[in-house]
Amino acid sequence: MSKRRYFGTDGIRGRVGSEPITPEFALRLGRAIGEVLHRERERPSVLIGKDTRVSGYMLESALEAGLAAAGADIVLLGPMTTPAVAFLTRSQRGDAGIVISASHNPFEDNGIKLFSAAGEKLDDAIEAAIEEAIDGPAQAIAPGQLGKARRLDDAPGRYLEFLKSRLDASLAPLTGMRLVIDAAHGAGYRLAPMLFEELGFHVHAIGVDPNGFNINDGVGATDITALRAEVARTGADLGLALDGDGDRLMVVTGEGRLVDGDDLVYLLARHWQDSGRLRGPVVGTVMTNLGIERALERAGISFRRAAVGDRHVHQLLKESGGILGGEASGHLLCLDKATTGDGLLSALLLLETMALTGKRPEALVADLHRYPQRTINVRLERGAKAVAADPELLSAKAAVEAELGERGRVILRPSGTEPLVRVTIEAEDAAEVERHVQALAAEVKAVAARLGG
Repeated sequence: MSKRRYFGTDGIRGRVGSEPITPEFALRLGRAIGEVLHRERERPSVLIGKDTRVSGYMLESALEAGLAAAGADIVLLGPMTTPAVAFLTRSQRGDAGIVISASHNPFEDNGIKLFSAAGEKLDDAIEAAIEEAIDGPAQAIAPGQLGKARRLDDAPGRYLEFLKSRLDASLAPLTGMRLVIDAAHGAGYRLAPMLFEELGFHVHAIGVDPNGFNINDGVGATDITALRAEVARTGADLGLALDGDGDRLMVVTGEGRLVDGDDLVYLLARHWQDSGRLRGPVVGTVMTNLGIERALERAGISFRRAAVGDRHVHQLLKESGGILGGEASGHLLCLDKATTGDGLLSALLLLETMALTGKRPEALVADLHRYPQRTINVRLERGAKAVAADPELLSAKAAVEAELGERGRVILRPSGTEPLVRVTIEAEDAAEVERHVQALAAEVKAVAARLGG
């Protein structure tokens, strides 16, 4: 397949006002989506949800116009998490779903990602067809065939009822537990507090006052400082943090301990194994801590690694018949419950495990021993992929790998969403990790300077 021009690892993303995150491009994209869907159905229907960035209004209107011009009907969901859009696309029998969000990025960025009628990421063939249509000539539609738009006013209630239906056991043993919810001033700012209040928890919410500019700003799953402080201040039992589009979860215990995505995958895998629910291998990524892999192996649970990104985790789970996978960033996939990662669903599954076992999160991961791991993000002006593939840098990486042997791992990769090269090293000895990661990060900077990056 030819190289994709617009779609990256997680849809289309960039700085607002620069191609492709402009109203002009969004108009062309909407028209292209409508044209491709029209090849399979006379009157396609597309659902559109967004997070709370101020640029969402602009992009939503442009996409709506392009879709309508191509003869597609549009269902507007308003602020809605990514997993909610995936669910509603499927339940409303839409032909596609669109999420306008840049996830954990700052408000200056935005993105557009698409779901299929099944509520899953689009396959490469459909993305390729849309890309071809974007740059192609506009197809004329008769006035009587133009699409219409409507709002789905009860979208939040439909989604929350779906989430509750995913539970196999009652959360009654936890009734009255005190939760701090951090919605990152993002798409879950109404949904998250509402869900847990309806389930009988005492909820104190932060990150629920979006103004278009404060999404992910010092709050949410990418910065738990505020959550940790609020858990301590209120004496809460647990803190739950979403990211801007609601597909990630980070947890802080009452004692202030972070429970990240690796921890959540491990504790769910162990509990599901004990209850007979677990199927197939557990899937992580190349960034999953080696301690997780070793602990799962000791428990007799098969573990496999995918490339970074929920698309790759999802693909490997489907190929291997697994149902549970995730990343340390808090993005979990539970494919017997939902088609995509969902921070609120992950929180419910954690609470369900706590209710059934009578244990708090720190007790559920008490036998998990992580390897020291350190990541340095080296920011570049451009050319991250070229820098990461440079022969001299790869030679330096190989030398570190040879020295560590079976005692550790080295990961060197360009970010799929930001101009970064991420240098990660994990090993049994923390001092050794720090020495190697600093040296390799310095090598990345030297190579970037030589290549003009």
